[in-house]
Amino acid sequence: MSQRADDLLSTPRAHLRLELRQDAAGLTLLHEGAVLVECPLTRQGMTAAGFMAQALGVDIPPLGESAVARVSTGVLYRVIAIPRLDFDKEESYILLERLLDEAGMQRGATSGDV
Repeated sequence: MSQRADDLLSTPRAHLRLELRQDAAGLTLLHEGAVLVECPLTRQGMTAAGFMAQALGVDIPPLGESAVARVSTGVLYRVIAIPRLDFDKEESYILLERLLDEAGMQRGATSGDV
């Protein structure tokens, strides 16, 4: 997690405009052009990126494109936690389920959307 992410989380906000961008190196989560999280083009990185997109309520954008999400700092907190999970450990999926459920509730998604 970047210092920028820490700074964003320190002040609760209802609406942050985040950008999820895919390039040849992987996926990057940005706020106003500043990198918050990078998910490299590895099995672990792409797994995390897919779940981050789900928590944000967007699809992974095609290569060279971006997806925009408007979320609260509460959702951002959960999104940033996802790449820190070790998806080789079964226990991580228990935490992941919780993070995704909470992010969905905070976005106002219905259970079918999560």
